[in-house]
Amino acid sequence: MTDISGCGAPEQSAPLPASVNVEKETVISGVVRAGDQPVSGAYVRLLDASGEFTAEVVTSAAGQFRFFAAPGSWTLRALSRAGNGDATVDAGRGITEVALSVAA
Repeated sequence: MTDISGCGAPEQSAPLPASVNVEKETVISGVVRAGDQPVSGAYVRLLDASGEFTAEVVTSAAGQFRFFAAPGSWTLRALSRAGNGDATVDAGRGITEVALSVAA
């Protein structure tokens, strides 16, 4: 199990707080999987349209991750013991769900 006690990101499997207005916020969330299995403890990086690092979170026990971002084009990069993987997403206001697969 990965120690994330020093990470400032909220628990990734926690529900969205009631104070989050998804009509005004851009939320990118999803699950990291290796095959059909969720990958816990994976590092998921959020990269902007130019490939610059913006943020990083660690997936929950169920492989879940979540970012609050600006609308636009983003790349998600997962790094884990099970392998690595990328996904590109165009996110607007609301919740954008992303399936992020990793492979060795």
